[in-house]
Formats: sequence, structure tokens, C-alpha cells
Amino acid sequence: MATTKKPERDSRGRLKKGSNLNPKGRPKGLPNKTTGEIREAYQKLVDDNLDNMKEWLERVAEEDPNKALDMMLKLSEYFIPKLARQELTGADGKDLFKDIKFEFGD
Repeated sequence: MATTKKPERDSRGRLKKGSNLNPKGRPKGLPNKTTGEIREAYQKLVDDNLDNMKEWLERVAEEDPNKALDMMLKLSEYFIPKLARQELTGADGKDLFKDIKFEFGD
């Protein structure tokens, strides 16, 4: 039978710093239970209200199209990941495009 090491406790019975009831811990990248439940609930709320959301956006757009567009963009952040900005540099961070010239017509 395998024995497990009991976590160290201080004089008050609290866990000592560095001592853990679960030494392996939660795997990296795995959200905790509450986070997963909240995401599922939010997804269900959105799924159940897709028709309403369309109607609400249409109402807002009648008065202020810019506000409706802003709302759509904010909502999209939850479903479409943002693209990270990329910067291209040469060796030692030098500008790759310093010697490029564009000429248009005469």
C-alpha cells in the first residue's frame, strides 16, 4: 500500500507555506471549475438570446448606427480572438524597410 505524505502544518493547524494538499495541482491551462461553469452559463445565455440580440442591435442601429457597430465589435471579442500586432525587424532590431522606395507614375 502506497503512503502519501501529509502536508506540513503550523502551530495553529494551518498549512505551512509551500505545503500543499494537492502537490501536482491543476494542470497548466486548465481553467478552474467556477471559470468553466461561468463560461458555459454565458455561452448558454448568448445561444438562447441570439434572436433577441439581433433585434436589440437593430433597434440601437435605428437611432445610432455607430453605437450598434461598437456593440457588435465588443461582443465579437468574446468569440473571435484578437490578432496580435506583429513587427518585422532585421538583425539587432534594425529597420527592414529603410531602403525601400515607392514611385507612383510620373
